[in-house]
Amino acid sequence: MVVVNKLSDMVLNDISRNNTAKTIENNDESAIRSNIESVSGNSNRNDGLNANEEEEMDFDDLLPLAGEFGRYQLFLFALTLPFYSYAALVYFVQLFMTEVPSGHWCWIPELANLTEIERRTLAIPPEDNGITGYSRCSSYVANWTQVLSTGIKPDKNWEISPCRHGWEFNRTEIPYPTAGTDFEWVCEKDSYQATAQAIFFAGSVLGGFIIGWIADRFGRLPGAVISCLIGAIGGVISIFTRNFGEFAASRFFMGMSYDNCMMMMYIIVLEYVAPKYRTMMANLSFALFFTLGACSLPWIALICANWKILSLTISIYLALALFAPLVVPESPKWLLSKGRVEDAIKKLLSICRINKKEISPKTIEKFRASAFKAINKQEKVNGLEILKRPLVRKVFLLVCLEYVCCCIIFDALVRSVGQLGVNIFVSFTAISFTEFPSLVIVAFIMDWMGRRWMSSVFLSICCLFSFLTAFVSTGLPSVLCAVLARFSVNIAYNATIQWAAEMLPTGVRAFGVSAVHICGYIATLISPYIVYLNNVVPWLPLVIVACVAIVGGVTALILPETAKRDLPQTFDDAEELIKNQSFWEIPCINKKKERKHVEGYYNENFEN
Repeated sequence: MVVVNKLSDMVLNDISRNNTAKTIENNDESAIRSNIESVSGNSNRNDGLNANEEEEMDFDDLLPLAGEFGRYQLFLFALTLPFYSYAALVYFVQLFMTEVPSGHWCWIPELANLTEIERRTLAIPPEDNGITGYSRCSSYVANWTQVLSTGIKPDKNWEISPCRHGWEFNRTEIPYPTAGTDFEWVCEKDSYQATAQAIFFAGSVLGGFIIGWIADRFGRLPGAVISCLIGAIGGVISIFTRNFGEFAASRFFMGMSYDNCMMMMYIIVLEYVAPKYRTMMANLSFALFFTLGACSLPWIALICANWKILSLTISIYLALALFAPLVVPESPKWLLSKGRVEDAIKKLLSICRINKKEISPKTIEKFRASAFKAINKQEKVNGLEILKRPLVRKVFLLVCLEYVCCCIIFDALVRSVGQLGVNIFVSFTAISFTEFPSLVIVAFIMDWMGRRWMSSVFLSICCLFSFLTAFVSTGLPSVLCAVLARFSVNIAYNATIQWAAEMLPTGVRAFGVSAVHICGYIATLISPYIVYLNNVVPWLPLVIVACVAIVGGVTALILPETAKRDLPQTFDDAEELIKNQSFWEIPCINKKKERKHVEGYYNENFEN
């Protein structure tokens, strides 16, 4: 099914595989040693392979022999930098292209020779209950030539009318023209910014299907390149737009590249890394390079000093993906799925050459036979089977809800940064930097604390600080609360991404993970309008975010714990995983029981 696209392969450790790979993906060190034992065998000198002809071998089994994490993998790690930064830039750039300063007021041509403060004091009615203390959408009606010549002071009894000649903006907030200021998306048009962002996310939904189909049909690398080129074209088109409709259409195209530009490279690189290093590779590369892209963006925007130049700069950077085929290899799993076994073997031998390792011809021949056998055994599974099993259906819908909550919270907090009463460029950088420590923490404590309680606890913390952000004074207090809220949801968000893949049986895991992520994309259509409610009631958006966090925290406790558990291979396994749970099951507390389970598994595999 072509719907099962880039997200369908996103399963963090390529977990639709045999039991050996399954236990490896659960990071059980004894299982890793057991796998190496079966591949390298103490009694065989032919690259340590067991001589049993019935034993099957896949690409992951050969990676330890080709170099688990050598120079080749470090080179691929470096290659993730542009693609992970692409994702950050594509996702966040529209904020700096369309943001409108909160300080804006009617432009009065007759008062052009006065200073900004003099014009505003003379022509703009005060508004005690407003955000700025003055009206942003109306001005006094007067004969301004006469007012200037006679020195008459403004009178609250003067006639008031909506702005007739456009607006002027406080350039100390955002010191360059944005699409929002050029097209005057204020007052009755103040929802346009949110609508343009929602249309961007609508493009990401369609892009998931189209780029996924390209990646399945022509390869992961063409999918990554085409995704980046679509984004580059959308960015260039943005420069020539003249109204909201044209701008929104260009952002729809940019949205089609969102996430796809990163995920294809993510999949390729992880497939060339031995299973026990994949969690580190996934979290560390994302923590470093996505954070770098996000934290650099505000300062790139300031250097460009114009939204059109900013859009062009990002587009040129995206277009550099054209050179990726010169240095980035194709996905070995995709090659094998298409029957291109010899091409996959060439990739493997390239790893050996660069890592200075050797694999014997007998090992290669055994892998070749296993690969062709696996191709002949491939079967198509109907993903809709998820909905026919009551227990699995319940868990699937709940994990969709959990991911939706995380997506709404994450995006709403990102777009609320302009409401904190602090320089948007500084506050955005500070809040974006939380990606780095949160991902590092996830890598170290997720298995120790478990998915359920970690997600619930950190979403509860997010709820608390989101609520406080809405009511504490603007400035440093609100920024600190926003940083802690964003830090907390980052942890829950990244845990849920992996969690979703661990609950579903192998045959439908790809389809299920795809559906979960598409639900998240659809949910982000709502978040810009939540933030827009700031124009109605200033504290309302963050209170809604806090409520969504509570829903997510409660939902997390209903879901089954998957830490240090075998991935379900069948629907029966999945149902057993769901039923064999207690509410107070916490991996760090149940460590003794877990150790007994692991030790038993270890002894069985190493028994001679």
